[in-house]
Amino acid sequence: MTTTSFLQQTVLIAGLSAATSVFAAESVGYKDTPLIPGTQWHVHDSDRPQPRIVTPGEKFSHLAPPPSDATVLFDGKDLSKWELAGGKEPKWKVENGYMEVVGSSGSIRTKQKFADFQMHIEFATPSVVKGNSQGRGNSGILMNGVYEIQVLDSYHNRTYPDGQAGGLYGQTPPLVNASKPPGEWQTYDIVFESPRWDENGKLVKKANVTLIHNGVLLHHKREYMGTTPHRQVGNYKNPHAPEMFIELQDHGNPMRYRNIWIRSIGEYDKP
Repeated sequence: MTTTSFLQQTVLIAGLSAATSVFAAESVGYKDTPLIPGTQWHVHDSDRPQPRIVTPGEKFSHLAPPPSDATVLFDGKDLSKWELAGGKEPKWKVENGYMEVVGSSGSIRTKQKFADFQMHIEFATPSVVKGNSQGRGNSGILMNGVYEIQVLDSYHNRTYPDGQAGGLYGQTPPLVNASKPPGEWQTYDIVFESPRWDENGKLVKKANVTLIHNGVLLHHKREYMGTTPHRQVGNYKNPHAPEMFIELQDHGNPMRYRNIWIRSIGEYDKP
């Protein structure tokens, strides 16, 4: 083999490798999943348009103190308001004012249940980036374990749009991508309204959410189509009480959370 042909083949291989990497990046997602009702997109569709990127301000509600009528779910000191499924003691690490997932310690959920609430929560994805797409800084905030707001490192990290940070998982991508770089603290300010069924088990109101990420609106009273399973279309087949626990997902990444508080939305003209 001549030097020239060796160099030509090296360039060709490098080019093919780069093309393969680009193709892989462009193909993140699925095309063999069900269509999302009312859309042209499959669940976790790789071809769905990526939300445009918005650079958020330096700070918005970072370290916002709780209002007087709020329930503080995590003040940086202990996990007394949280448990594993089955009532077991959570194994997440608590230090320096935050909680952190350790290994495969399991998802944690609130001991108390809530309906129709305003919630503030802050998170940080790992500063050392490992993996890509859904393998990078993955977690989630799930009401009743079934209505998920995705938490993910979506800073220069392409994934299927309905699974990026702030997405209603498997259903609705955020209006924009307002993610901060890995390791930086980010805020979600959430207004969630629970679904309702009548006495005959007929759905009369879908769950909906308003979500502000780092000061940028991602959803405004956006309805959930139902539960948010992986690779499937969710539904409202299992009626439940409006009061629900809130779960923080362990997806195998060392995610951090801090400054979590929640308050009832309340009703007009009621003291």
